[in-house]
Amino acid sequence: MEETTKLMSIKEVAEAKKITVGRVYQLINEGSLPAQKIGTHFVVAKSDCDLLVIHGKPGRPPKSNKGIY
Repeated sequence: MEETTKLMSIKEVAEAKKITVGRVYQLINEGSLPAQKIGTHFVVAKSDCDLLVIHGKPGRPPKSNKGIY
């Protein structure tokens, strides 16, 4: 019997991990998230999405006044 792999779109990965679509592409480009290109779209195996751990709080880090003066 052949095993089937559940594939997720970039949007589905973003929603599952509560990150932006742009961040998903960034993770793919830096090699942190394996993806396959089918036609013009990328897909990610659900098992790879489940293994992905996002560190830190979402958003831009707060501005620091240290070292400006």
